[in-house]
Amino acid sequence: MPDLFDPVTLGSIECPNRIVMAPLTRGRADRDGVHDELAVEYYRQRAEAGLIISEATGISKQGLGWPYAPGLWSEAQTEGWKPVTEAVHQASGRIVAQLWHMGRLVHPSMGGGTPLSASATQGPHRLHTFEGKQDAVQAKAMTKDDIERTIADYVRAAANAMRAGFDGVQIHGANGYLIDQFLRANERDDDYGGSAENKCRFMAQVTQAIADEIGVQRTAIRLSPIGEVNGCDSDEPIALFTAAARALEDIGIPWIEMREPGSESTFVASDTDRVSPHMAKVFSGKIGLNSDFTFQEGQAFVRSGQCDFIAFGRPYIANPDLVRRFRDGAPLNDWDPKTFYSRGPEGYIDYPSLEEERV
Repeated sequence: MPDLFDPVTLGSIECPNRIVMAPLTRGRADRDGVHDELAVEYYRQRAEAGLIISEATGISKQGLGWPYAPGLWSEAQTEGWKPVTEAVHQASGRIVAQLWHMGRLVHPSMGGGTPLSASATQGPHRLHTFEGKQDAVQAKAMTKDDIERTIADYVRAAANAMRAGFDGVQIHGANGYLIDQFLRANERDDDYGGSAENKCRFMAQVTQAIADEIGVQRTAIRLSPIGEVNGCDSDEPIALFTAAARALEDIGIPWIEMREPGSESTFVASDTDRVSPHMAKVFSGKIGLNSDFTFQEGQAFVRSGQCDFIAFGRPYIANPDLVRRFRDGAPLNDWDPKTFYSRGPEGYIDYPSLEEERV
């Protein structure tokens, strides 16, 4: 069996190793969701990853509820990403854009109006805004027109990602955001609710529309089958996500990345058994896992055939040369949670590489 240092093909992307950089919200864009040279350096430093999945990136003002997160709906945002992808490619790296709609977790003060969701519900906690956290508001249950318009927003963002130089896109279908709200916080009784297949319909339509626009081999998705997060959970995760895997198999997407936390997870712990083995029975593409993996644990999962790659999140915040550290058996830098979402270079581009430590 392969290990983490072996190459893997993810659709149209040839990855030199299976150590993927997970999507990491960092809040370093400007107020209009436009990146500058800080992001260029941040991503360039991490280009040794088998693949970089970008931080979650808004597809529309209505769908973006995280202050200083980037977008891909405007010309300025698209232009801001171009130096980032160019720097990654010059460093022999690969990068895909994660496309994000937060659904009911967007506060109206962010400028997008009433938030949208599968149903007329509201998030379970206070929401991020430029003025600090504010109480969640009830979302509007999406009409067919809302659904069509939002799918068009996804398609526009995917097309902009290609213009910006990304190697593909990953649809954010996890962690309690809009697509996950259709999957796991869905009270509808129309074609988009009720049965597992109906709950998967919006996810499938978004994925198919993006695949039609940019090519199915450049299209992927992130899912979170287990663990309650942002008010989303399922009583029947095996049935629901096996249905999701079948729908994605029918479309032909080449890879899925998933969060499947265990009971000891430091983010959204879960006692539910992993669903990915059931999904793998109906999905022929590659499957990657993410959630508190150490190098040794990730290596064991890949070598045993339980998944095809591992996405590492917080270790990549503090260790831009994570692949090299894993290969050399070198110690890892500790991350500083106080600078995860702060502004400026501290805790963003100033973590030392092994070479810098040895000087």
